[in-house]
Amino acid sequence: MQKNTHHYGLCAQSIIPVRAAAGASGEQVTQLLYGDLYKVTDHRKEWVKIRVTWDGTEGWIPKNQSYPLEKERYREFKAAKEPAHASDLIAFVSSGKSQLIPILLGSVVQFARSLNHTYEGELVRGKLEKPNLLNTALQYLDAPYQWGGKTPFGIDCSGLTQMVYKINGYSLPRNAAEQSALGEVLSFVEESSPGDLAFFDDEEGKITHVGVIMKDNHIIHAHGRVRIDRLDQSGIYDTEQGRYTHKLRVIKKIL
Repeated sequence: MQKNTHHYGLCAQSIIPVRAAAGASGEQVTQLLYGDLYKVTDHRKEWVKIRVTWDGTEGWIPKNQSYPLEKERYREFKAAKEPAHASDLIAFVSSGKSQLIPILLGSVVQFARSLNHTYEGELVRGKLEKPNLLNTALQYLDAPYQWGGKTPFGIDCSGLTQMVYKINGYSLPRNAAEQSALGEVLSFVEESSPGDLAFFDDEEGKITHVGVIMKDNHIIHAHGRVRIDRLDQSGIYDTEQGRYTHKLRVIKKIL
């Protein structure tokens, strides 16, 4: 183990996989997108252990992908109010070397100028109204399922709900079980409104799936891909397969 060389950092590229173990074969537990802050908690020869600032997820990233921040700059960025997020599927920042770095939907872009980058694209800032949650969710439609993913090019179920809320100015934990601890319990699907969350459990009663409720008893969720299915008091019904794929556990009004 090597002595720490820095304690804070920021994702200065499109995307960085965060892994459960210090190695390229480690399970991906989440991803850093451009502008995400983190604390460094440990070092290995070629790897850095981090804790993502905004949701507390821990894991390892390659040391050569880590962009160090001074403590004062980290605190300044962390204290910034009303974060600005990229709202295009793909946008770009240009560096001082006239190089273009692709930026994905949901990236934090208000720090770009401090990195000597120029952001070129649409953005959203602060807390948006609840109806906008579905507009954001639909931008991920047909994204392939990817464990630990958070982008339109690969995303998991809790990554989808987390990113939809994040872009609209609200924080959710990284996994479905933790997300289910938030908000107000609703007794029936009919009591829900678009943007509420539905949670689903497995045979052991463990919450393993989540989706965003839409109008007319539908839900958008990541299962194989980000898709829209029917939702009722029993769970998610896949009309293509003619069966229920997920058993409803609880509905939560988060906002």
